[in-house]
Amino acid sequence: MNYKSSLIRQFSERGYIHQATDIEALDTLAAEHSIPTYIGFDCTADSLHVGSLVQIMMLRILQQCGHKPIVVMGGGTTKVGDPSGKDTARPLLSDQDIEINKDGIKSVFEKYLIFGDGPSDALMVDNADWLDSLHYIRFLRDYGPHFSINRMMGMESVKLRLEREQPLSFLEFNYAILQAYDFLELRRRYGCQLQMGGSDQWGNIVTGIDLTRRVDGQEVYGLTSPLITTSSGAKMGKSANGAIWLNDGKLSSFDFWQFWRNTEDSDVERFLGLFTELPMDEVRRLGALEGADINAAKIILADEATRLCHGAMAAENAKATAQTTFGDKGMGAGLPQVTISNENAAGLSVISALNMVGFANSNGEARRLIRGGGARVNDQPITDEDAAMSLADFNDGRAKISAGKKRHALLVLAS
Repeated sequence: MNYKSSLIRQFSERGYIHQATDIEALDTLAAEHSIPTYIGFDCTADSLHVGSLVQIMMLRILQQCGHKPIVVMGGGTTKVGDPSGKDTARPLLSDQDIEINKDGIKSVFEKYLIFGDGPSDALMVDNADWLDSLHYIRFLRDYGPHFSINRMMGMESVKLRLEREQPLSFLEFNYAILQAYDFLELRRRYGCQLQMGGSDQWGNIVTGIDLTRRVDGQEVYGLTSPLITTSSGAKMGKSANGAIWLNDGKLSSFDFWQFWRNTEDSDVERFLGLFTELPMDEVRRLGALEGADINAAKIILADEATRLCHGAMAAENAKATAQTTFGDKGMGAGLPQVTISNENAAGLSVISALNMVGFANSNGEARRLIRGGGARVNDQPITDEDAAMSLADFNDGRAKISAGKKRHALLVLAS
């Protein structure tokens, strides 16, 4: 389809669109006006991970096309818990924990968006500003008649939980109502005309559109992105070592770079389209590479994704570290580091070393790693489960600890 607006054209070409309400009308609107658009992010952790990066990139493209991104921090909805994609209720967090998480998440958006008072400058708001002050009885009287229990029972997030005979609390059942009210409130406060989100949010988004139309007679729109999984079926945002966080303090830029470098061959073109700003002609050219040549495309993917999240210097340092570590069998300075005293280093068991750098979560897991032939110290295989290190293993005060071919870290003697 030939779209009129740069926004919808880019979304379509780069693979961001899964579902949309009246895409032709939305395209026409985007071609003629600046559209205030929101995506909500609940404060369930003190950082977002790669699983949220599609939505962040969509907001970035939206802003580059002259539209206004509205980032909604879920300070209110986090107190309820979104049941979407979950088999059990999310743990309830204290107000203090939510504030800590919110502060951590805010820093992510400053890397991707420009905030300010201009017409296309991003705006960040917290839905606790209006949800915390709702009067329950008045809210039910004003908005309750617009929600059909029959329809809500058919929403994917509710239906899946019930089909599996897993409990769904009344608290969680209210989540869709509160998210719908968010859209209404954002339309009133900021003229918001579009809500975007992952495909699991479709039911909540449509409910908000319906509520806004019924209560205020306003036409608003919804657009969702596809659920991103790897070709092997793994959920995006997770790795064998845990979540791929977007905050520096949660995950090093080297580990972030390495995550993208390890992309499966069949995912390279798709991920270049979604997670970089390379022109699509170049994306297609790189995606068509085969054999050993595809590794060059993976390095470009890692460089570009890391540059956006951590900056150009961090991306270059990560690539140099990878070359030193994997190509030259050395100790790249950008590897994750754990400091240890001379006293503790002398006689440190390899099992303890693996635990210290996060390659094992228990002594038993470390032993299994050694038995499987995956443990190395300074690139030398460790076969003895009782092996210990000495100060001689610390070359220039550093010892390289490895688990398999792709996980490396440095133990560094305290100066």
